[in-house]
Amino acid sequence: MHTPVQATGPVAPPRVSARRRRPSVIALSLALIAAGGVGVAVLLLQVGHRTEVVTVVRNVQVGQVLTSDDLGKASIALDPAVNAVRADDLDSMVGKRAAVELKPGSLLAPSQVTKDSLVRAGEQLVPIGLKPEQVPATALVPGQRVELVHVPAQGETESGKTSDASPQTIEGRVVKASGAAPGSGIVVVDVAASAEDGPTVAAWVSAGTLRLVLAAPDGN
Repeated sequence: MHTPVQATGPVAPPRVSARRRRPSVIALSLALIAAGGVGVAVLLLQVGHRTEVVTVVRNVQVGQVLTSDDLGKASIALDPAVNAVRADDLDSMVGKRAAVELKPGSLLAPSQVTKDSLVRAGEQLVPIGLKPEQVPATALVPGQRVELVHVPAQGETESGKTSDASPQTIEGRVVKASGAAPGSGIVVVDVAASAEDGPTVAAWVSAGTLRLVLAAPDGN
């Protein structure tokens, strides 16, 4: 009985399964750049990049001094076009004043705070109530220049002036404008005027002879 003879020869190496590596984000971005998709490539490269920014955690009224309790931090994917205060600058925001009303949950922008008092030295703050038909269609914002116009009651004239003379005006600056009061629709606007003109403006408000007119922006 013959024993089977096994064939001898070179043994083939074990077959290795060639697995293709999954392309990385960078490789994909380079491919997109080569294909002209630069914008998409940049977006992909930014995926996962987060920035620490300052947030508002509770309501802050215009002119109110910011405290550490008013502010917080958040890590977000920030669009480069958004000008937000970075978390490293949070401490420098404390002690400044809100230039606009700040709402909880919003990002804090550098333009929303100021180190200056909204009522400057030599000025007085005068609240002015405006009826719905007296409120400009353009929203009133802090820092906006206005003219306070004295409109005499019917049949009256300015003291020492003829009836066809130009009305008396006083320059002012909006510090804050409230929303319309329910029912009456009255809007209260806090206006800063010079200390010399403040009492006159208050008298016009009391007599109901004051009108508020938006002044042209500087440079116009």
